[in-house]
Amino acid sequence: MALTLNVLLLLLLLVLGANTGSGGQSAPTDIPEHLHYELPSVTYETPDSHVPGPIAGLFHMVHGFVHVVQPQEFPEDIVRKIIQKNFEPSADFNKPENVVLALKVAYYEIGVIVCAVLGLLFIVLMPVVGFFFCLCRCCNKCGGEMHQRQKESGPFRRKCFSGSLLVISVIISVGILFGFLASFHMRDWIQRTQSLADSNLKDFQKLLGGAPKQINYILAQFNTTKDKAFSDLDNINNLLGSKIHNRLATKVTPVLDDIKVTVAAIKVTKEALEGMNSSVQSLRQGSQDLHNSLTSVKNDIQGALGGDECRAGPAVQTCNDIRASLDQLEGTPGLDQLPSVDTELQNIGNISTSNLDGLVNLGYAFLDSVPEEVKNQTEGVVQDIKNVLNGISVDIRSVAEYPITATLSNFTGYINDTETYIRRNLPKLEEYNAYWWLASLIICFLLALIVVFCFLGLLCGICGFDKHATPTSRGCVSNTGGIFLMVAAGLSFLFCWLLMIIVVLTFVIGVNMEKLVCEPYTNGKLFQVLDTPYLLNKEWEYYLSGIVLKNPNVKLTFEQVYSDCKNDKGIYTTLKLENYFNVSEELNIQKHTGNIINELENLNLNLDNVVLLDAERRKNLQAFATSGIQDIDYNTYLAQTDKTPVKVNLLLFARDLEAKVNHLPPGNMKDTLQAQVENIRRTHHQQVLPMEQSLSNLKKNVRILQSTSSGLKEKMDKILISLDAAQSFVSNNISSIIVEETKKYGKIILGHFERYLQWVKDAITEKMLSCKPVATALDSAVDVVLCGYVVHPLNLFWFGIGQATVLLLPTIIFAVKLAKYYRRMNSEDVYDDVEILPMKNMENGNNGYHKDHLYGVHNPVMTSASRY
Repeated sequence: MALTLNVLLLLLLLVLGANTGSGGQSAPTDIPEHLHYELPSVTYETPDSHVPGPIAGLFHMVHGFVHVVQPQEFPEDIVRKIIQKNFEPSADFNKPENVVLALKVAYYEIGVIVCAVLGLLFIVLMPVVGFFFCLCRCCNKCGGEMHQRQKESGPFRRKCFSGSLLVISVIISVGILFGFLASFHMRDWIQRTQSLADSNLKDFQKLLGGAPKQINYILAQFNTTKDKAFSDLDNINNLLGSKIHNRLATKVTPVLDDIKVTVAAIKVTKEALEGMNSSVQSLRQGSQDLHNSLTSVKNDIQGALGGDECRAGPAVQTCNDIRASLDQLEGTPGLDQLPSVDTELQNIGNISTSNLDGLVNLGYAFLDSVPEEVKNQTEGVVQDIKNVLNGISVDIRSVAEYPITATLSNFTGYINDTETYIRRNLPKLEEYNAYWWLASLIICFLLALIVVFCFLGLLCGICGFDKHATPTSRGCVSNTGGIFLMVAAGLSFLFCWLLMIIVVLTFVIGVNMEKLVCEPYTNGKLFQVLDTPYLLNKEWEYYLSGIVLKNPNVKLTFEQVYSDCKNDKGIYTTLKLENYFNVSEELNIQKHTGNIINELENLNLNLDNVVLLDAERRKNLQAFATSGIQDIDYNTYLAQTDKTPVKVNLLLFARDLEAKVNHLPPGNMKDTLQAQVENIRRTHHQQVLPMEQSLSNLKKNVRILQSTSSGLKEKMDKILISLDAAQSFVSNNISSIIVEETKKYGKIILGHFERYLQWVKDAITEKMLSCKPVATALDSAVDVVLCGYVVHPLNLFWFGIGQATVLLLPTIIFAVKLAKYYRRMNSEDVYDDVEILPMKNMENGNNGYHKDHLYGVHNPVMTSASRY
């Protein structure tokens, strides 16, 4: 009782200590990945089970015999009624119901009673039979006459008697061995009781010593949890701000990226239009200048060819060839007619790309500023939360002010008193064990003495027997063997009833202890009897809960407590202390962190008034879509860019002209034509090449504009729709996003403490102060010491000694019968007319003494041998 109350008080103090700064909900909402709690483990010395060793097989054999003698199951109803009668001192056992109860007990014990009655009959009859047997022998009766009748079956009977006696002696020896082993086992294991008791006491000391370590570990883990929460609070910009940023960025960033691409496209388009317009203007002017230059060259060449030199002789053909080639000096038509893109360029020029750049930069800046903005706006709230957590820390640390040390000291004092009591009384058990060991040795010695005489009698009788010797002439060795057998019979009569008294006493005690204590303890039926409502106390439904919880209506059973302790559960769950002190209510996080939840849920983050699109920017985007670049006839431009500025390559033309001029005779005409050749070359370099470059630039810019303008309106409409959707999302959902992410962030912070408090609850209810040493101590006392060290060896002892004692009865019979064949007789059968006996009988060694051939007169001859 005192042990249970001390354990209860200790547990309550531990619970109060853990409750001061804790609360617990059903499960943590967000479990931190890297926080792990584990109470310091305690390793106990006492083994969970007792292993008897090789002798266990003998124990099982005896248990099977006990089951045959007493096959009935544990009488739960009878035991309940007997317990109730014992708690009623005024019970009248003469009442009919008590008589019925006695009959039930007798019926249950019928096997034991029958065996005990047989043993009592053995105890009573064997001395009487021995007494009359001795008197009868003294009167030359019952085989007392020292005369042996010679029979034809004599050798066979002698062999049967000797063989039977040998077998019985061996079986008796085995029984003696069983008894000796049982006594030795009991003596050896009871001597270890001290170490077993010390082991259980050390386990209790470890249990008490581990409690403060577990408390300190719980307090230390709170600091670890608080530090983690502080770290997360300081990192609110990443844990909360980044989450808000990511939620917004999924909708805003793609639109901003599209606008950024559009701004770049507007710039490229403007540059391409400017390049295209410049190329068109250059081609127009270059085409006119090239036409003028080529016309001038043609006129000058024609003028030179109009002289007299072209009319004479060989120069005529050359002049005609030159004159015919002048038609090639023509510019490509249409270059001076290319349409202008001034209107489109003006439209693009009116779009303010800086405003669009500002839109993109503003959007990116808004997203990037969310984490820091969150951190700046929540500094006050974070500090308030830290103050609340520090307050909880103070409460947790106040556990040290509870008188846990004093309570542990009281409990330790109780354990020390128990240890002193065990050490003081255990020597008495060892003293009784020494007495039992001495008594068992005497018993085994007496039985062994009888068996030794039997073996000696058989040895001497068999070795000294001479089949040719007559009964009166048997040798000394044979006669000694017969005497040994008679001594064995005499000792059997003398001690068997005393041995049977011990066998009956140990049998009744051992069988009932096995069936009523050991077996029901192993299968749990003993606990079920003790758990019977109103059994041990008529006013209490459940006795154990009445003692521990002061509430007998709570279903707290011995069987459940033993099972939970065996499974290494904590005392809180085992004793159902939630009915006395509810940890779940005390470990409620709302008690200490309700303000934290309110503060986190009411965070006022000002991220509103964010405008991603205004009228001016929308106008710029729409202006780009309607700038007209998609209406330009790019094919016309591309068709002109594939042509050359002149119909003929001027360099080739100049080289051909120069070759023709070289065939002309010297003179003014030749000089003039040579000058025009250089003029043509100069025109190619100064006018044609720049025009070709302008055509190339025009083609490149046309290609750019053609690509940019492809599906421009649809692209811009899509961007405007996406921008509207992003603006709507930001305007309508930013508050809800902040609330949702704030709740998630709050769950992360509180999740540390929820998990910590849940762990504290589980530790207190399931692991702290494991009552396994209690179950182990109970097993050590009942299953190991009482049953393993005492009852099982005691049963093996009476089984072996009882078997040997019962077999003494046939031993007496066979020993007395066999002694006639070994002892030297005082008289023998003599026949006068031995000469008429058949020679066959003489040859067979019967010496004429055969019951079927008694032709002479029976004349017994007395010898000097004495009678026994």
